[in-house]
Amino acid sequence: MPMRLISSEELCRTPIFRVTMDRAVDPRGFEIQRAIVQHQGSAVMMPVDARGRILLVRQYRLPARAYLWELPAGRVDPGETVLRAAKRELREETGFSAKKWTKIASFWASPGYVAEKMTIYAAEDLTAGQAQPMEDERIETRWFSLKEIEDLIDSGKINDAKTIIAAGLWRRRNGKQRGKKA
Repeated sequence: MPMRLISSEELCRTPIFRVTMDRAVDPRGFEIQRAIVQHQGSAVMMPVDARGRILLVRQYRLPARAYLWELPAGRVDPGETVLRAAKRELREETGFSAKKWTKIASFWASPGYVAEKMTIYAAEDLTAGQAQPMEDERIETRWFSLKEIEDLIDSGKINDAKTIIAAGLWRRRNGKQRGKKA
């Protein structure tokens, strides 16, 4: 049965997201009310070099209260396509640009209360350049083999969802057996 939005009240607005209290009802009268973090969406990049290595970034993530190794990612700006955001964010965070872009997947980050869709792209045929991180970003970069990333996931040292999803799908789509160097 289709749900119909009957109200949406803005509770909070920040430069990155806003929070609304939304109510929806179906034709039988079943009603849902939730506070929802409204987000433009995010572009996630999996830079892959000619040797098959994957570039991860390490930065402090305040919500996690930790430094995390993860794929570079960033918010889609208003009026921007996800692919354009991916190209911009890759340059800003790593300095690289890519000639080949392949969509890996799109997924809802946490659909119970966050309206953020993340889209992952493989970025290949890379050219190095100068990174231009935002003022509040301190980003370290490092190349990893797919096996190294999988080992870090297995040991709990990588626990970022977008990186785990991308690594698993990359392995499956490229038909490589686990344990072989990427």
